[in-house]
Amino acid sequence: MKLTINKTLISFLAFLLPSLLFAQQQALPQQTDRWVIQPDGSIKWTINGRLPHTDHIEMSGEKVSVWVQYGLDSAGRSAVLRTVVFPTFRMLPDVTRSHIDYTFLDNELPRFFINNRQLKMDLAIGKKTGLLSYNIKSISHKGIMQIDAITGNPELVKIERRIFPSVDKPMVIEKFVFTNTTDKPLTISMEYLKREVRTDSIQSKVRPHTIIMASIGDGSRLVQPGERTSFAVCYRATDFPAQPITVDADIEESARENRIKTILSPLQLQTPDTILNTEFSFAKIRGTESIYKTKVGYLHGPGGLAYYAAVWANDQAEYVCPFFAFLGDSIGTLSAMACYRLFARYMNPEYRPIPSSIVAEGDAVWQGAGDRGDMAMIAYGASRFALAYGNPDSAKVLWPLITWCLEYCSRKLNDQGVVLSDHDELEGRFPSGKANLPTSSLYYGALRSAADLGKQLHQPKSQLDSYLKQAAILKTNIEKYFGGNVEGFEAYKYYETNDVLRAWICVPLTMGILDRSKGTIDALFSPRLWTVDGLATEAGKETFWDRSTLYALRGVLQAGETERAMNYLRYYSRRRLLGEHVPYPVEAYPEGNQRHLSAEGGLYCRIFIEGLFGMLPTGFNSFNCTPRLPKDWNEMALNNIHSFGHVFDLKISRLNKEKLNITITEGSKIMKYRINEGDTQAVTL
Repeated sequence: MKLTINKTLISFLAFLLPSLLFAQQQALPQQTDRWVIQPDGSIKWTINGRLPHTDHIEMSGEKVSVWVQYGLDSAGRSAVLRTVVFPTFRMLPDVTRSHIDYTFLDNELPRFFINNRQLKMDLAIGKKTGLLSYNIKSISHKGIMQIDAITGNPELVKIERRIFPSVDKPMVIEKFVFTNTTDKPLTISMEYLKREVRTDSIQSKVRPHTIIMASIGDGSRLVQPGERTSFAVCYRATDFPAQPITVDADIEESARENRIKTILSPLQLQTPDTILNTEFSFAKIRGTESIYKTKVGYLHGPGGLAYYAAVWANDQAEYVCPFFAFLGDSIGTLSAMACYRLFARYMNPEYRPIPSSIVAEGDAVWQGAGDRGDMAMIAYGASRFALAYGNPDSAKVLWPLITWCLEYCSRKLNDQGVVLSDHDELEGRFPSGKANLPTSSLYYGALRSAADLGKQLHQPKSQLDSYLKQAAILKTNIEKYFGGNVEGFEAYKYYETNDVLRAWICVPLTMGILDRSKGTIDALFSPRLWTVDGLATEAGKETFWDRSTLYALRGVLQAGETERAMNYLRYYSRRRLLGEHVPYPVEAYPEGNQRHLSAEGGLYCRIFIEGLFGMLPTGFNSFNCTPRLPKDWNEMALNNIHSFGHVFDLKISRLNKEKLNITITEGSKIMKYRINEGDTQAVTL
């Protein structure tokens, strides 16, 4: 009898566990914002205690990237550290991280003087010396990092300090604007400085590289009350240091501001939630700025002090390139085509795997993890990009790559009909078995999109029917092979023998495989997986990667669990935009210390494009729209969409509790649809 009771109790608890965990899901932690959204769309941290605090941010241009670590200690002393990366200035041998980079500290800056008193930027507030202290009042971000400060002992000037990358040159500018806040003229000066470092000629690729830190506009100026003057410092690389160069900090700043405006102008999110709108804008900046002009064209790069002038099957081909098909940024589109063309170089008749990454401006490859499911990533990303971009000529270029990758995956099916791979995109950091769930799910999504794309390209009906048949069989096999009860949830095993919940069980949702949506969503939002920073990679571990959280939020919206998704999307967005580490989605922790890798920005935007607005490309000028309008919103819009060969606005509004209006505006042309909430509307532009 005792044994029977225990078995019954165990069965009851196993049944009850998911319900108990679900009951805890809505208790998200309270957040205390450090930053505040400003009227111009920037965010600002006003220094009002809560010290010490440090943070870091990355900003990029076509030939440079700068990683800035900044903060204040408990006494109010500031420190700014800049690591400047030059992606196309490389060393030998050709490897992923053979770019050059240099770090510059505050104590290496040229000295500033105000009425012959030196401004000391690391001087404690109120310290009695002959030096002028530098007291930071606020820091703000919006493509340019600005530090606002005043001098103390006494207050003489206001200082605006701006750090930003050049748009098109291998150079970073740090600009100092001094405003006289007294009622008397002030003499303000900056010393001349020029410091050069040259790389070893034997180890340098092509020729030695010279890194120069130099003052711009040094000297003394008499500044009248209320007037301002500016100085600057540049950090640049060159292979021809003897050639004279003129740097105009104002022109460089204006070019950076214009580039940010160019990124922010298309694909504008308008919702009643200012935090979501603002984080969407910031994600566009980081996702789009990190594109480097290389000898093989524009290449999007993750950044993070490690990944430049190179492409990956996940970050670029799968994550961010499909986003560029909606953004309409010309450089972004060029980078997507360059990415897929690079991978296409490695197609072969023997169906050996395409490398996971092509590095060093296309001169080398990285295959350190073997086949990570890369062909499924490429086929999925390229087919989705080609459809949404809506350009038949570009699609014809990509079609051979897509079909080759699909054939590769078909040849990798095991006896149970799912795709074998050496690893997954985590490259052995966590176990993935011989066949993992995301690879087969991506292959499924690629088959479906390739069938739509092939129809647009007038490919043989028999081939396209075969893709659809393979997809249907694969969907059944995914359920049989990966479907199961894991930790009490009817969700998915990440691989065949997996018995611990994993974050990437969300991928089937994003591919429209919803058979296990309830159990999967319950698992994702349970305390076993959801942490203060989003999804843990594996239940019980501290490691998290934002990319899985971003996929999950999109998938939960696609599954129709709008209110649950929005609770976590609002929480996540607020933490990334206004919390302790801002203002972009991040890569991972503890690895990389939450560096701002750029493709995650594209994934964040796709939560809204594909999840909230439910846009699924079906042709060069057509898509299915399954909007998920939150109950407390009356309307939402994506404006200035550049996709499907058109430029248009998409607005979703609530007619009543059960009906939604879809309005598409393209110039003077207006298309209107009325649907039941949760339904899908086919749209042809």
